[in-house]
Amino acid sequence: MVDEGLTPYAWSNRPHDIYAAHTHSYNKVIYVAQGSITFGLPELGKQVTLKPGDRLDLPAGTLHDAHVGAQGVVCLEAHKG
Repeated sequence: MVDEGLTPYAWSNRPHDIYAAHTHSYNKVIYVAQGSITFGLPELGKQVTLKPGDRLDLPAGTLHDAHVGAQGVVCLEAHKG
């Protein structure tokens, strides 16, 4: 992430935490360091499950929700533009 000029920060959630559908005004980059998290992309009719080492790039304005896996999750996140 740093090689891309991003400034990542870490966050974590407990097992089975849920984020309701929402958007952001910025581009978001997420890497999973531990555990897992599933992002729902309702406008695309897709779900993406991320595990350690996986990356998700969410463009600004993308409607998404999230469900944390049974082991919780630790992520690195940065914002682009």
